[in-house]
Amino acid sequence: MADLIRLTAAELAARVASGDVSAVEVTEAHLARIDAVDEKVHAFLHVDREGALAQARAVDDKRAKGEPLGPLAGVPLALKDIFTTEGVPTTVGSKILEGWIPPYDATVTKRLKAAGIVILGKTNMDEFAMGSSTENSAFGPTGNPWDLTRIPGGSGGGSAASLASFEAPLAIGTDTGGSIRQPAAVTGTVGVKPTYGGVSRYGMVAFSSSLDQGGPCARTVLDAALLHAVIAGHDPLDSTSIDAPVPPVVEAARAGTAEGLRVGVVKEFRGEGFQAGVMRRFDESVALLRELGAEIVELSCPSFEAALAAYYLIAPSECSSNLARFDAIRYGLRVGDDGARSAEEVTSLTREAGFGPEVKRRIILGTYALSSGYYEAYYGSAQKARTLVVRDFARAFEQVDVVLAPTTPTTAFPIGERADDPMAMYRADLCTIPVNLAGIAAMSLPCGLAPEDGLPVGLQIIAPAMADDRLYRVGAAVEAAFRARWGHPILEEAPAL
Repeated sequence: MADLIRLTAAELAARVASGDVSAVEVTEAHLARIDAVDEKVHAFLHVDREGALAQARAVDDKRAKGEPLGPLAGVPLALKDIFTTEGVPTTVGSKILEGWIPPYDATVTKRLKAAGIVILGKTNMDEFAMGSSTENSAFGPTGNPWDLTRIPGGSGGGSAASLASFEAPLAIGTDTGGSIRQPAAVTGTVGVKPTYGGVSRYGMVAFSSSLDQGGPCARTVLDAALLHAVIAGHDPLDSTSIDAPVPPVVEAARAGTAEGLRVGVVKEFRGEGFQAGVMRRFDESVALLRELGAEIVELSCPSFEAALAAYYLIAPSECSSNLARFDAIRYGLRVGDDGARSAEEVTSLTREAGFGPEVKRRIILGTYALSSGYYEAYYGSAQKARTLVVRDFARAFEQVDVVLAPTTPTTAFPIGERADDPMAMYRADLCTIPVNLAGIAAMSLPCGLAPEDGLPVGLQIIAPAMADDRLYRVGAAVEAAFRARWGHPILEEAPAL
């Protein structure tokens, strides 16, 4: 059964559908892998063993009765602990929700279950998705399977690490400023941030409502496309959900060509702070696309230099509003409720005990930016900068079909290295944040290992809103070309756990 954990999601689904292997056997193999390695990796916060096996048995029963199965039926998945899951703890990586059992499923959770996908459990994350390293989890950091002393990216480091450690073939993440793509880049996996509104946010605990977006994580471009097709689509329960057909992502991933495409390279995505090995692999990727028949177009997007500052005013402002609901009265942790204190005192004590340093930092920053006398100077100015980013992307897509960029400026850094330097941590999302500000689509996929440290480097492909299929078309072509060059998937070069 050990070989089952190395198969792609598409391969596993085909074997389950044919009866060559049962969904229970596939699930048991992955649960055994979790038992063997997760004590070291710490990708999971909660493993739902009984629930996963029950879901797997239901798939096997359907197959035995000759009922049709979905394209990913019986395939295990790791779910970021930001999506509500009925009867299963949802903590968002925070003490303030420790032990909370939601009474309902998020729309993404419902769609996974309806597709016959087996949810193994909930993955570790930066508290309330605030971070770039998964070090801000209240329950301890996750290690990068390539080097357990290094970060697996954030905020969805647990989901990415579960893929790279072969604990799950599929995962779900969320991306507010790069939290799907950045972990994918540093773990040698594939992560996609869909168009804003392309995947329902209902039941996804909010951080920054105008930026948050759930999306698929996988080890191959095709697997990500198959998962994308399951979770995407209009949801009347989400007022920001797009009422339009899902782009043909699976067909694009199966086609996989860059022939005749115009590909933009933004000059602002290089320079100081970018690791030499990362830029070397990026330049090789650009050359590869030229070999595949794409036309390379040099672009300039000056507003991108202000994107980081704009994001770190908009996101904290929205989080300060969203997190006001955690008041010790409605649900979650409650501290100091001894009958002698006022509601305000109980709320203050609870938030002091329940929120970690990074969450407190962002609440304070956001509250200040929204306060009387400062709103226009800070939040208002940030929204103007956001408009400039949107316009720069619009001009870029008048010239090109997709834009290329490094996913992250550096490879995975050591755990603890940036703990006392928030600005250094924030710069990890330098290349991903503009996409979220504009609400468009992007993918990260492996493009090699950095020569300095032998760690994965991610290539970012960016497409216009509702043109998510372009990500998969180009991504599949790049993936196939790199695998032909390497002779194997990049994860085969990762050290054994």
